[in-house]
Amino acid sequence: MFFILSKVLSVLLSPFLWVLSSWVSVVLVKGVKTKRIVLWVAISLSVIFSNSWIAGLFVGLWEVPGKTKQELPVYDYGIVLSGMFEYNTDLNRLSARRGSDRLWQAIHLYHSGKIKKILLSGDSGYVFKKGLHESTQLKKLLIAQNIPDADIVIENKSRNTHENAYETALLIKKNRLEKKTFLLITSAIHMRRAHKCFKKEGVTCSSYTTDHYYIKSEPFSASGLLPSAEGFVMWQRIIKEWTGTIIYGIFGYL
Repeated sequence: MFFILSKVLSVLLSPFLWVLSSWVSVVLVKGVKTKRIVLWVAISLSVIFSNSWIAGLFVGLWEVPGKTKQELPVYDYGIVLSGMFEYNTDLNRLSARRGSDRLWQAIHLYHSGKIKKILLSGDSGYVFKKGLHESTQLKKLLIAQNIPDADIVIENKSRNTHENAYETALLIKKNRLEKKTFLLITSAIHMRRAHKCFKKEGVTCSSYTTDHYYIKSEPFSASGLLPSAEGFVMWQRIIKEWTGTIIYGIFGYL
């Protein structure tokens, strides 16, 4: 039930939906004064949520800073969280999303000797889409990248971040891996919630963040002030994480 409700809530948390609703309200409301107020609300929401520069400021405050490869000691396992791929049922193949940087970085860390094994956590986070079984399918992809089967462990039951942590903790206990060292690998914007979930389940791990939206060294660009679809995407991601963190806290997952 929690899984279904979280997916419904994610749809309602769309800034684009809020902006669209506000403009529809401008047309529907009666009264000059009320219409004027609603109009200014619609304009304000449109400007804020279409602005990637404003979104970037909030994302930058939330994202967990990254580390260079040289800063890392050697870990026994790199835990890579799902949510990186979609499945194209027409072509019967995986399709990478932005979050696939998690897997790319894990492969790089493995071949660099920074992690000895890769633990893939997660099946599919979709309610209706079929065909995606992320950990199982990605294991085949890693083997094709010259990573031995023996160095790949999968947890293929979880569907969200809480379940990632819960099922991974069970796997660690089942295989008596408690004394091993773990590096949690996920998106910078997702790491705060993910790390707290793993800590709650008793899994001690360091963090390695990927696919950063905010890059401090990048120069300011005036184009970031112009309305763009990227602004809506960034706002939706950060609002999802804020809301998810609050709800996970209420349910005792953090």
